[in-house]
Amino acid sequence: MQRVIVIGCSGSGKSTLARIIGEKTGLPVYHLDMLYWQSGWRPHPDEGAFQSTVRQIAAKESWIIDGGFTTGSGEMRFSRADTVVLFDLPRWKCLWRVFKRLLTYKGETRPDLAPGCAERFDLEFYRYIWKYRKNQFPRILRYVSAHFKGRLVRIESETARAEFVRSIEELKGRNLGKIERRRMAGLT
Repeated sequence: MQRVIVIGCSGSGKSTLARIIGEKTGLPVYHLDMLYWQSGWRPHPDEGAFQSTVRQIAAKESWIIDGGFTTGSGEMRFSRADTVVLFDLPRWKCLWRVFKRLLTYKGETRPDLAPGCAERFDLEFYRYIWKYRKNQFPRILRYVSAHFKGRLVRIESETARAEFVRSIEELKGRNLGKIERRRMAGLT
């Protein structure tokens, strides 16, 4: 697991899981929201430059990319990824989490956003979440189907998320054991 896409609806837990994966694997984490949104929730002023930055990240040997923004760079990201973690949670859960996030960070900027993007109530954003399953999810599935050949991890519950995190810990433990055995055998 060297190139990981974490994708799904806003409020699903993408950024949190991306940080956890990064902590457990040592892979660098890139939050696309942080790259796209400018202070005051203004979109990146140059879409081409934003997509170029995302393509440069995707060209690296290892990464965790948190977020959607499939237009312009999705094909490359999905074709280079070896793991896609696809959040597929009920809309009510995503809406609830965004509401909780609003209460937690109201007037403050979350760690996965650019400075000056304070958490706020935005009706259009809630509408986006409400319509995500119909409008965005099919596009993601098309990218997976057309461009992705690696391990697909579908997160449909907290239990599934916890099991995935546990699997990373177990994999890391096995890999560290292999490295230690090789070191002791004088192979490294």
